[in-house]
Amino acid sequence: MPPTDRIRDHAGQGAPTVAAQRTRRRLRADRARQLADLLRHQLLTGGFPAGTLPHESTLAADYRASRNTVRQALDLLRAEGLVERLPGVGTVVVAEKYPHGLDRLMGLAETLHEHGSVTNEVRTMGPVPAPAPVAERLRVPPGGDVLYIERLRRLNGLPLSLDLTYIPVDIGTALLGCDLENTDVFRLLESLTGRRLGHADITLEAVNADAHSAAVLQAPRGAAVLMLERLTHLADGRPVDLEFIRFRGDRITMSGLLHRSL
Repeated sequence: MPPTDRIRDHAGQGAPTVAAQRTRRRLRADRARQLADLLRHQLLTGGFPAGTLPHESTLAADYRASRNTVRQALDLLRAEGLVERLPGVGTVVVAEKYPHGLDRLMGLAETLHEHGSVTNEVRTMGPVPAPAPVAERLRVPPGGDVLYIERLRRLNGLPLSLDLTYIPVDIGTALLGCDLENTDVFRLLESLTGRRLGHADITLEAVNADAHSAAVLQAPRGAAVLMLERLTHLADGRPVDLEFIRFRGDRITMSGLLHRSL
């Protein structure tokens, strides 16, 4: 057989083997990702109260996975900063995410009151000309003033979110003398207007942290953050609070209860 034919024949025999190896690696990566999702839920809901995950062999048996798949899944969680491997101890939980509900209209301190103290660092506060999209959504005259507030929100001293807030100036002026460091804006709005808040339109998406946001939140530049855009209305329908909230994605989870209606 000519040399070129032998090379071609050898390549033909080896191709299925290479393809099979690639398929096995892809399937193992898929299974590892699936297992990481299941373990992440356990981590975030107190499924390992002692703070230490079971041995790899136990996880493999419990989830009917190979040891390699378990190790790969733990590597994914380690890359997220949720677990760490300690010699002589095993895999331990090193980070905690806090639940933020999306099915009730509440301020951050109200939402996380069971998890510690929320404090606010007011970085900027004052009247500014309303950008056109802000004026339209708050139903104020184009170019008219709105109160702009930038706050760094901390939970138990750790940076959690950077909030950019726009409020109609007729309501916002009264906020200038209020204790924004220790009080949610929602409570203040209800107190100042004498009316209850009614509903909010929300949008949630992942964005990359810009240099300013990353520095304030003490997060890596370009890290993914959860952006919650929320337009809150009084019970009578008037929009009074437009917020752009950047949450550290490694410290918060979003959850809600949805009902199906056709």
